[in-house]
Amino acid sequence: MAKRFPKRSRQGPNYPRPTSGPRGPRPGPGNRGGENLIANAKRQYERYLALARTAVLNGDDVEAQNCYQHAEHFFRTMMGQDAN
Repeated sequence: MAKRFPKRSRQGPNYPRPTSGPRGPRPGPGNRGGENLIANAKRQYERYLALARTAVLNGDDVEAQNCYQHAEHFFRTMMGQDAN
């Protein structure tokens, strides 16, 4: 019995996809609301701080440092200092 392979796009893997469709433009960095971005950054900041505290209590210094670095990224995003 012959193996069946999934159909490939005729346009190839590097063909640019459309940026908009029947539902309008896709959300991207340029058309997100600033308030949503800051609220999400605050939520992620608090999440990573909690994960870091848990890692410290479990004695995992490497994981704690990783979580603190992620928290710092979201802190800078909240403060508008995130360099893209």
